[in-house]
Amino acid sequence: MSTPVQKLFDLSGKTALITGGSRGLGLQIAHALGEAGAKVMLSSRKAEDLEQAAAELQAAGIDARWIAADCAKEDQTRRLADETVERMGPVDILVNNAGASWGAPAEEHPVEAWDKVMNLNVRGYFILSQQIARNSMIPGKRGGRIVNIASISALIVNRGIGGRDYETGKAAVLHFTRCAAADWAPHGITVNAICPGLFMTDINRQWNEKRPDVIEAFVKNVPMGRPGEPEEIGPLAVFLASPAASYITGAAYVIDGGYTVW
Repeated sequence: MSTPVQKLFDLSGKTALITGGSRGLGLQIAHALGEAGAKVMLSSRKAEDLEQAAAELQAAGIDARWIAADCAKEDQTRRLADETVERMGPVDILVNNAGASWGAPAEEHPVEAWDKVMNLNVRGYFILSQQIARNSMIPGKRGGRIVNIASISALIVNRGIGGRDYETGKAAVLHFTRCAAADWAPHGITVNAICPGLFMTDINRQWNEKRPDVIEAFVKNVPMGRPGEPEEIGPLAVFLASPAASYITGAAYVIDGGYTVW
């Protein structure tokens, strides 16, 4: 007898690690995974932000903990993976979400800034995915789910943004997703990407107060006529992390209100 559809989205008994989980889309994904039954480990650089985010999740009845780590640094990234397993057991779901950008014209973009963005947005994803695959998902053929947060910037060149470190890094994340999906499928690990468009996170709300013209210009090109709200990304992450997506790997899910269809 087949599993009831509703049961396929149940994450009870699963452990999820979410980087960049103290705010924005990462925190909303943590809420969604937790509400679906998963225990969640949050990570970002600032302990104070993590403590507040974990308390918010706990108040909602979610088993949430946190570890401060800078995923641009290899030693801290490996420590994050190992300490998560020590404290919560093997990781079933990894959400690579931590990221950064550096706006500057390409001809003036500092090389050290380029390296900083790539170390976090690309190298950090690889190191953490490798470590979690090694210590949680491959041993005993446990399998697992890896969800990489890419961007529509992996597919297009953004208007009015210089430097292109962000687009280049997110395009690399998208192809790493495909490569890892192919390599780790025999181990029962699925690797997929989410490509968000404009979402009104706290950072973008602040930006909208300073430069409403930028947000307005973007929204004019969204067929649905509005930006996304952070809570709208959570259900997609739950789907990709759940048994419902057991036969999906190497895929990229665009969630942008239709921005990239034009």
